[in-house]
Amino acid sequence: MTLRRDIERRLATRRHVRHDGRIRLTGRHWASLTGFAVTAVIVAAGIGWHSAPGAAVDPVRVRLAREALATLSVVPRRPPHDSAYHREAFGPAWTDAAGVPGAGNGCDTRNDVLARDLAVAKSVAAQTCRSAVAAGRFRSPYTGREITFARGRGSAAVQIDHIVPLAYAWDMGAASWEPARRVALANDPANLVAVDAASNQAKSDLEPGRWMPPLRGFACQYAMQFATVSAAYDLPVDERSRDVLAAALGKC
Repeated sequence: MTLRRDIERRLATRRHVRHDGRIRLTGRHWASLTGFAVTAVIVAAGIGWHSAPGAAVDPVRVRLAREALATLSVVPRRPPHDSAYHREAFGPAWTDAAGVPGAGNGCDTRNDVLARDLAVAKSVAAQTCRSAVAAGRFRSPYTGREITFARGRGSAAVQIDHIVPLAYAWDMGAASWEPARRVALANDPANLVAVDAASNQAKSDLEPGRWMPPLRGFACQYAMQFATVSAAYDLPVDERSRDVLAAALGKC
């Protein structure tokens, strides 16, 4: 059975429907949905240098993202930010031991994403990666701006963004998760994308109801990832963000 059919079957099955009509995501749902999200990032999202933002998106993946969005529990608004949040609650930054696709390969998560999203021109052995990206180029999916990457002092020009922000996830329920689940969200390639520094800082920890990529051509892909990752990790969504995501998916 193909991954697409497996996800369709899992999203449709009645065995995992809660009393409120929302699908309960089991561990196997997690794995399948996260795998789908990774595929969406690499094949359909149009990120990085090789494929311009706004590229055609597979309508099947759009439909699956809409179905994933429909499974999310909706709350009226994001709760007030919990001042107890701290980044360390999601594990060591960019750990290679997160138990997600690509983990355990000898490279930290940041380098994994750089290698995926950039047209790599040069690699170098580093303490955290046997083949760290030393130079490359890409087009930020948030702005369409072309950026040349060079390891060293200028490397901060390219940053790795969490599509579903960690602080947002914390406020929406991740504070009560087991640590391993938080580490997985922080390092899941389905939830990560290389972007320009200015956009990443402008977004901060804002949810879709308050921030979407300035480049409208990437709105569909961004919404697909946000909805699918949220479903995979059983995160609720605030009402305003649900509406924004639905509108973006409706224009794919």
